[in-house]
Amino acid sequence: MKHIIFLFLVITPLCNAQNSLFNQVKATNIGPTIMSGRVVDVAVNPKNTTEFYVAYASGGLWYTQNNGTSFLPVMDNAATINCGAVTVDWNSGTLWVGTGEINASRSSYAGVGVLTSSDKGKTWKNLGLIDSHHISKIWVNPSNLNEIVVAALGHLYTTNKERGIFKSSDGGKSWQQTLYVADDTGIVDLAVSKTNPNVMFAASWQKDRKGWHFDGDGEKSGIYKSEDGGNTWKLVTTKESGFPANEGVGRIGLALFNEKILYAVVDNQNKRPKAVSKNKLTTLLATPGDAFQAIPNKALNQALKESGFSEKYRAENIKNWLENNNSSPALKSFLDANKALFETEVIGCEVYKSEDGGTTWKKTNTNYIDDMYYTYGYYFANISVDATDQNRLYIGGVPLLFSKDSGKTFEAISKENVHADHHVTWINPENQNHIINGNDGGINISYDNGAHWIKCNNEALGQLYAVNVDDQEKYNVYGGMQDNGVWFGPNDFQQNVAWHQEGKYPYQELIGGDGMQIQIDPRNPDVVFTGYQFGNYYRIHQKEGKVDFISPKPAKDEKPYRFNWQTPILLSSHNPDILYMGSNFLHRSMNQGKTWEKISGDLTNGGKEGNVAFGTITTLSESTLQFGLLYAGTDDGNIQVSKDGGVSWQLISGNLPQNLWVSRVVASAHKKERVYSTLNGYRNDNFESYVFVSEDFGAHWTPISSGVTQAVNVLVEDTANGNILYVGTDNGLFISIDQGATWQNFSCGMPKVAIHDLKIQSRVKDLLVGTHGRAIYKVGISKIQELTTAILAKKIHVFSMSDRIKSERWGKKSYAWEDANAPSQEIWFYSNLESTATISISNDQNRVIFQQNLELKKGLNSFLYPYEISKEVADKWNKWDKNSAIKEAENKRYYMPVGKYIVTLNAETESTTTAFEITAPKNKKTY
Repeated sequence: MKHIIFLFLVITPLCNAQNSLFNQVKATNIGPTIMSGRVVDVAVNPKNTTEFYVAYASGGLWYTQNNGTSFLPVMDNAATINCGAVTVDWNSGTLWVGTGEINASRSSYAGVGVLTSSDKGKTWKNLGLIDSHHISKIWVNPSNLNEIVVAALGHLYTTNKERGIFKSSDGGKSWQQTLYVADDTGIVDLAVSKTNPNVMFAASWQKDRKGWHFDGDGEKSGIYKSEDGGNTWKLVTTKESGFPANEGVGRIGLALFNEKILYAVVDNQNKRPKAVSKNKLTTLLATPGDAFQAIPNKALNQALKESGFSEKYRAENIKNWLENNNSSPALKSFLDANKALFETEVIGCEVYKSEDGGTTWKKTNTNYIDDMYYTYGYYFANISVDATDQNRLYIGGVPLLFSKDSGKTFEAISKENVHADHHVTWINPENQNHIINGNDGGINISYDNGAHWIKCNNEALGQLYAVNVDDQEKYNVYGGMQDNGVWFGPNDFQQNVAWHQEGKYPYQELIGGDGMQIQIDPRNPDVVFTGYQFGNYYRIHQKEGKVDFISPKPAKDEKPYRFNWQTPILLSSHNPDILYMGSNFLHRSMNQGKTWEKISGDLTNGGKEGNVAFGTITTLSESTLQFGLLYAGTDDGNIQVSKDGGVSWQLISGNLPQNLWVSRVVASAHKKERVYSTLNGYRNDNFESYVFVSEDFGAHWTPISSGVTQAVNVLVEDTANGNILYVGTDNGLFISIDQGATWQNFSCGMPKVAIHDLKIQSRVKDLLVGTHGRAIYKVGISKIQELTTAILAKKIHVFSMSDRIKSERWGKKSYAWEDANAPSQEIWFYSNLESTATISISNDQNRVIFQQNLELKKGLNSFLYPYEISKEVADKWNKWDKNSAIKEAENKRYYMPVGKYIVTLNAETESTTTAFEITAPKNKKTY
């Protein structure tokens, strides 16, 4: 008999949990794919433009050699998949990735320095600059691969020294910092002459992001030039140069045509002259009563963007405050607090050109480039120039713009199948109409300069904020995504393009914007509560086609509520008519959002002045064991408990680390007094793990984060086994089977990606994982839930198996061009031994019909059994049992007949068994 060992690890392409007890429990990606994710860079083979790499902000590096028809991930074994830049030497195939996104958004994750691979991503080596966190560009001398120049932006939320320009002459073994501007100013772009690599230009960017405020400009922003290959640098954008040189200069992007001619696009945050300022928001807010309510939300939101309020306010909020009364104190507070911003608009996007190597500059655009950056040019500032025609330019912002006259005038070329928010544009030097564009929704390719576009979104790269499930027989998964709304789809989604033929994508969109938390009515899954950023939530009745705005409104004598970017909502497990929602207060509705009451005072420390809402509730939890036992956590570090349904509240975070974001507070479903909390220091560039448990309603806390790495975003308690906890961090998934005393990596099948949310489908025993860069994963946890103290104490244990109905289709093809039907079942067992073992299967006559050796690993093991027996066993069986007629199947295999079977696992002196049955089919259609 041939012994073929089916070991799970052999067929697993990726497992970041090699030393874990659970390294054979693999996560499966279930999409969605169609909306893709944020692209930060592309690298195209100039000799074969159908071959290129795409770097995603938090989704890793992907490779295509068929013009984007399909992609392969090549960075999944690296220490991070957070990307800022990619460079390729196409002659040798060597890759360099600058890790850490540079777009300075609230979820621009830090990296681990410079990574390189000489085997197309199979293995990666770290070249250093780890504390740079965010790398914008890497230039490698094509004539000498040991000469590398790196542009580092530096920390996102704090100051640091490891930023600027770094040069290596020994392939990254050592680095010299050749340009340092300041500890709050890094390098956001680098351009090198192709004909004379001694000539380089670098754009510096002064910025200051906090949890409550972002200042994206400063007088240290400017352009530097080197004429000796990056060894020394000189500021060229002086006050005499013609380029803006003051505290209003924001992010700058560079495009070099040759060593003399270059362009720069700048986010100019200086104010427009009052004579030409045309503030739309001031005009709209002066509109009285019903006429104001009739203004389209899209128009009002656009005006809010232009005036810098999209980080804090949305059209729905403003309209609700007014309530047909322009004398509302909420409006007065809004106007008074932001009076200066209403007076004038910022200049915004500008393009400058130098024809003397950066000594002097002239603005090219004759008119203001409106509706391009609004007030968040920090997210864009990228420009590309045609290598064969200096007059042809592309600039990326909310739209993608093209100019054929050196930037004097522009036209929008992004079409209906191209996502907004553009970050990189590559132009084919051999065909100027062929462009590849990377945006917040993936990759688009055009061969007619933007008249028509191909959308290359076949991979799961969504940036999830939240995930949830319903309880239908074939349950659906729901996900809220960065800049891509809220979608839902089948939990068994498999990535393919069959929907192109069928005409309907399996996932469906519920709402647009930045998709946030989702709650589903357990009595009627057609009723969903969800929304988008800063507390704009809706009750959606899908069958009836009704969408009702439900966010609570302040009374006319109240100041506006403060809502977090990801406002928490929660349907009560005791009564799904009860809905909770957090602002700086906790609100409760007894009728699913039709009316609201405040059931707390301000649970925060009072907020902070800034252009981002702060002093907000970030997480809510209701005990399933006691109605009225409520917990709330805030972005400024408070955790509060109410044991009487909100009548009174007690601060319980006084002895926890302070000034950290409360990412989760979770009331235990297994013990009323138990509560868990996780804190997150990401917004202080503090990536430590903070996980705590209390056994007395939060009066005392015990740290339980040993073994967890990186900042913690979410904790979920297992619904069936109170000893089991799951934690999602900025670089993976972790599991504890001893209530947090120890933790192990649980990320097999996933790269080191940020995990923002977790949800258990209790009936099916699936764990759903919402990642911020790789969409949604599903992990079967039924065997983990069975790991009782008794099983964990055994040396070996085989879990129960499912019975199977025999099918006449086993081993047959439905038609000539497909694979034969091949049944199989995973046999799971737990081992405390590292040993060679024997697995055998016996029939009801106690005859061994299958036997095989395998290597046990400590922890959960699986063995894939294909219901097959050898020809030798089949012949003997037919002799043992005269009623037996085991025949060779169409695929030349022999399958087990109907009957009862015993599985036995022997290891050292230990033995354990389980049983299963193959039953007769009730009809001939059984598979």
